[in-house]
Amino acid sequence: MSDYLIQCRGLYKTYGLRPALSDVNLEVGPGRIVGLLGPNGSGKTTLIKLLCGLIQPTTGTLAVDGSAIGTYTKSVISYLPDRMYFADWMRAVDLFDLFRDFYGDFDYEKAIAMCASLGIEPRDRLKTLSKGTKEKVQLVLVMARAAKLYLLDEPIAGVDPAARDFILRTILTNYNEEGTVLLSTHLISDIEKVLDEAIFLKQGRVMLHETVDTLREKEGKSVDALFRELFRTEPMFDGEKEGF
Repeated sequence: MSDYLIQCRGLYKTYGLRPALSDVNLEVGPGRIVGLLGPNGSGKTTLIKLLCGLIQPTTGTLAVDGSAIGTYTKSVISYLPDRMYFADWMRAVDLFDLFRDFYGDFDYEKAIAMCASLGIEPRDRLKTLSKGTKEKVQLVLVMARAAKLYLLDEPIAGVDPAARDFILRTILTNYNEEGTVLLSTHLISDIEKVLDEAIFLKQGRVMLHETVDTLREKEGKSVDALFRELFRTEPMFDGEKEGF
């Protein structure tokens, strides 16, 4: 197997004539917590979906744990999407049974214990749960696996600051420490303290990829301050209107 958990070479993804990713070259090792940082529309979700095998690259190569995206890589990736995808009639315990049957690395007992710590009643139907509690159920499903790569798409978006800290603690105390967490967000100040590395995406291109310590030493500022500097003149995306 490769020394790198994630490898991208000349990766492009276009939708019609619009480029979502352009010439992405990345190498990420195991045992890291990596921030995938950029404003909305920068290509973060596209890269995560490519890693999951949910979409295919236009050109370029992509590998996880030394293998091209396929059956093996899907078995070692634990993916938290940015929206709920389960039927409302199901209960958390039904989902735990499903994941235990589907993934050999899913720890049922750990999932139940995480529910207790997060204040979730695992036998309640999803339709009776609040939006925040449903998101916690999804987080339990992802973090109860001993995966090699955790792909978390905006896990702290849309929740209050106290809940963000709680979610981050849950991630940090439950992931497989031999694996890598790739965490997509534009809320840099909330996650900076837990990151080993940062990848800055802008308009589908990698602007920077460094360890957080190196960034602070070279730039003399926090990752959040650097992010604000790099993206303060970011052009607006489709559907956004200029305010006065």
